[in-house]
Amino acid sequence: METEDEAVQLPFVGSFDRRDGADALADKIIRTLSFDLQDFRRGQRPGAPKGFAYLRERVEAAGIFVLLIGNLGSHHSALNVELFRGFALADPVAPFVVINDQDSDTAWSFTLLHELAHIFLGQTGVSGSKAGTPVEIFCNDVAGRVLLPAAELARQYDLRDAPQAEVISRIAAIAANRQVSNSMVAYKLFREGLISHEMWAAVTSLYRQQWLQNRNAARVKENDRGPSYYVVRRHRLGDRLLKLSRRMLTEGALSPSKAAAILGVKPSNVYALTETAA
Repeated sequence: METEDEAVQLPFVGSFDRRDGADALADKIIRTLSFDLQDFRRGQRPGAPKGFAYLRERVEAAGIFVLLIGNLGSHHSALNVELFRGFALADPVAPFVVINDQDSDTAWSFTLLHELAHIFLGQTGVSGSKAGTPVEIFCNDVAGRVLLPAAELARQYDLRDAPQAEVISRIAAIAANRQVSNSMVAYKLFREGLISHEMWAAVTSLYRQQWLQNRNAARVKENDRGPSYYVVRRHRLGDRLLKLSRRMLTEGALSPSKAAAILGVKPSNVYALTETAA
């Protein structure tokens, strides 16, 4: 990008002071992305969970590269989501968000917004292993405010004395049609003081176990009729990186070997991978 005189600094990277509050940053992110919550909730694209493709599209349009990477090259080297849910590179010219796609796909949107908050704060780093630190809680709160505004929870009744079955039922009802995970709703209810810390920990553990069971069952059912290598790879790399690589290849600014290093593929696969990127 520097070689082609496209190294334009993005004004929002590192533009926010955490002392101004989570509400202010959530509003700034919404304005920067021209994000519409109703479009997110009804948005659907092939090959991605509802809503995430719309959000990713808005984030990439703002100049950020969004990748899905959950292993070091094969499923044998899968990265534990407890240690790595995502990370942000807060570079002012080429900021990146990487999401661990080993996590539930309903959690990807929350992780993307969490990492986006880090970019607005100008902080490069990995999220997941230090979930209880003030900055991680702050970024969680920002993501939660974007996807599930406090006004939508204002009408919810206090569940602190409710049995677990009632809490789980209420969480499912709130999550329905909002394109958010049950775990995220549980976190929001906890942060709003509608359920106790103990209940939040209990239902989060339950959701985690359910997800692991469903993921393992899905792997057993996998067969050779799944998406092609190139479809999967394109989905993980995202349109922004593919289109930039394609254009730079066409203009001679990137060699196939350098493009292969950027895209994580063999040089012989570069043109086939980028052929649909306009």
